[in-house]
Amino acid sequence: MGAVFLPLVVCGQAKEVAKPMKKEAKTDFIRVSEGGNEVKLQTSVTRYVRDGLKVDLIGAVHVADKQYFTDLNVLFEKYDALLFEMVGGDKMEGGKKVDDGKKVDVQFSFLDTMYNSMQKRLALAGQKEHVDYGKENFVHADLTMEEFTRLQSEKKESLFSFALKNAQSAPKGVKQPSMLKMMRALWSGNSDMLKLSLVHTLGAGDDQIAAFAGKSVIIGDRNVKCLEVMEGQVKAGKKNIGIFYGAAHFPDMEERILAQGFKKKHQFWMTAWNIDKKKANK
Repeated sequence: MGAVFLPLVVCGQAKEVAKPMKKEAKTDFIRVSEGGNEVKLQTSVTRYVRDGLKVDLIGAVHVADKQYFTDLNVLFEKYDALLFEMVGGDKMEGGKKVDDGKKVDVQFSFLDTMYNSMQKRLALAGQKEHVDYGKENFVHADLTMEEFTRLQSEKKESLFSFALKNAQSAPKGVKQPSMLKMMRALWSGNSDMLKLSLVHTLGAGDDQIAAFAGKSVIIGDRNVKCLEVMEGQVKAGKKNIGIFYGAAHFPDMEERILAQGFKKKHQFWMTAWNIDKKKANK
């Protein structure tokens, strides 16, 4: 079975100066920024430090403006080790997934179909096609397909049950997509309208999942594996580490990092989607 992506949230250009973070402040890892005629979906790069170590949590989304992935590829070059998520990514060769001849699980087949459809409907670029996974500093830091399947079976979890639980736990005040606007956007082929109808729900993705993420395979167990790989890189002498994972992973991952003695230092934002409100409202 080939490698499969499983970040949960959909990620431009780093335009803002990194700002010191207040110790008591709740950390946002994905947000919606509005100004003038633009609405932006943004993810953060948040730095944590401990005894000379620097660890950046780099929020990921699967479909975004092509420029975002171009900027990410430049950002990734500055790290001693860039830890990336991808269930089954241990079987990649030269940055590409390998077809081992095994039948693809229906869950992952559904995900691939969903992301391909989103990419087309939203007129965006795909993470798998535009992130250069062949760089020497890239380190796989996720479950193998066998580990993921075994843990899901033990916990009686699936992608579909997780998605249902996620929908049921939506925080009060989170703006839900207008089905009427979505249908109008799909009918007219207006990608900006479709993005505008989805952006606020996606912008609350990290808050929505945080309540139960730590106990799940999709978030918690994969975060544990990622931080085990990080510890191995630290022992190997790496001092400047980036973790490229879905933004919804980071509330739980941050808790685990802070428990290891790391401190938040600063944060800046990268733009995933630039939405033109005039085009959206045609």
